Amino acid sequence: MQGFRIAVVGAGETGPPLLKQLLTAPFVTVLGVADLDLSMPGIALAKEHGVKVTNNFMELAALGNEVDIIIDVTGAPKVREALRKHMVDSGNTHTLIMHESIALLMMSLSAGKLVSGKHGDQEYV
Repeated sequence: MQGFRIAVVGAGETGPPLLKQLLTAPFVTVLGVADLDLSMPGIALAKEHGVKVTNNFMELAALGNEVDIIIDVTGAPKVREALRKHMVDSGNTHTLIMHESIALLMMSLSAGKLVSGKHGDQEYV
């Protein structure tokens, strides 16, 4: 494997700490970051690193097999459902969708303490 090609959906409170780790890992290429609110901190961080940003997470799903893992840190079930449906409808058996709980577990292990996710009232889809 040559590394991981990642897309991140959600750039609010959970997204930026994870995004910082992804952007500094030499074996990770961040292909894009999506959030409904393009003024979120994770969007600014992505822009600073020349990463594509969008307010339409399905643009990232449409990258198809170019993406190894889509990390969903929105906490919105509708996002996961839409991503899963897109993978089935497009026949994409390559890209994995990483649930927010797994992202929080990995971030907690990295931090050596429990990291919690926080979300506002804004929902996707």
